[in-house]
Amino acid sequence: VVAYHETGHAIVGALMPSVGRIEKISVVPRGMSALGYTMQVAEEERFLMSEEEVRGRIATFLGGRAAEEVVFGRVTTGASDDIQGATDMAERAVTLYGMSRRLGPVALQKMAQAQYLDGGPGPRRAISSEVSHTVDSEIKYLIDSGHHLALRSLQINRSLLEDIAQLLISKEVLEGDALRSLLDRAVAPEELTHWLRSGELPAGVEMEKGYVDDPNLLALDSLNGNHTPPLPSTL
Repeated sequence: VVAYHETGHAIVGALMPSVGRIEKISVVPRGMSALGYTMQVAEEERFLMSEEEVRGRIATFLGGRAAEEVVFGRVTTGASDDIQGATDMAERAVTLYGMSRRLGPVALQKMAQAQYLDGGPGPRRAISSEVSHTVDSEIKYLIDSGHHLALRSLQINRSLLEDIAQLLISKEVLEGDALRSLLDRAVAPEELTHWLRSGELPAGVEMEKGYVDDPNLLALDSLNGNHTPPLPSTL
């Protein structure tokens, strides 16, 4: 599971512009908290993020979970930190960075804890229930659409996902030019550019939901008497 999870991050991250070069993936545990990791290195020192980079980071966060869904049809607790990161990023995009088309350039989050790009979200300002509902809806759509792009990226590159994961299982660490030559084979979904630029999926594109909303998988779980996925340590 760990090898596929980290390979998922690597493939999705390699398709996203400006999120940093994928330099290394490993399944060598780092202490008790991480069974593997994916290392991204910024190609230049930067202090600002574009809308495209914010969305690309969200999709990359969700690449590990998406890989579990594509390969195993279920998820583990390994993506918990990734989900937290994606949610924090999406919340800042909507409430602090003014990157919501519906809400516009309005600061709905106080700056107490959100002064830096990598900091967690600060407390929200007092807003109406209607605006609060819109905020939650925008955050949810940004995460769901990022999840869609992660899933589609790995479905399209399913054989590459398998090749890299199996190699990673064998070698435990992939890095440098050898890794980049593999990731260069990744093909982007047709809707990726439109989503990165606009934050919306093109008209007519049905959003991928993953294992959670797949009635066939839910029915299979019910028949097998399974109601929860296995619970390994954090990846």
